[in-house]
Amino acid sequence: MYIIDTHIFLWLIKYPEKINQHQLQILQNARENIYISNISFLEIALKFQKGKLELFGFSPEQLVKIAKKMNLKIIDIDAQTMANSHQLPPVKKHKDPFDRLLVWLCLQNNWTLLSADNKLNEYTQQGLKWI
Repeated sequence: MYIIDTHIFLWLIKYPEKINQHQLQILQNARENIYISNISFLEIALKFQKGKLELFGFSPEQLVKIAKKMNLKIIDIDAQTMANSHQLPPVKKHKDPFDRLLVWLCLQNNWTLLSADNKLNEYTQQGLKWI
């Protein structure tokens, strides 16, 4: 199972050429196993509200429908997973709380994270699989 990072979702909508070939192949061939987390929609909404994110003429609300039209499955991160996420050891170069929650979710479920964020290398020692 694959979870896509927020920026991969946004790139799929507007800039698919930014996604590397290996990731694109996974996105095309593993359609039944591609998920986006509900936390990504919170991240988008907060950044949009602060003026830090351009959504190409869409609103955050519309992105949920777009994800479903793209056959992405939305996975809800439950309260217990969020509460347990404090167990993920901190790393020096990466402090993004949304990414850390996605990392924790992947680690707990043995899922693979699709991302272009090289800072995620910091979590491979904990067992993160990411592409």
